Amino acid sequence: MENLDWWRTLDADAKQWLIAHNGEAVPGEILAKIVAAGGAVSSAAWWVGEHGPDGFHLSDEAVDWIESAANEESP
Repeated sequence: MENLDWWRTLDADAKQWLIAHNGEAVPGEILAKIVAAGGAVSSAAWWVGEHGPDGFHLSDEAVDWIESAANEESP
């Protein structure tokens, strides 16, 4: 699985939200932070999921990646 390149520069609050709400639609505030950290949400990047009626979703692979990263960061 590839790395989420923007994850390392994403602020702690956004990381915590993504971990706590993994798999949910990403709110605009968090999406803006991903973009500011270097994530191009309009791209065909592997981590970009669907833009549905309830908002932007990360791909299943990205959801799995975040879960794995959260487990590695836990004491």
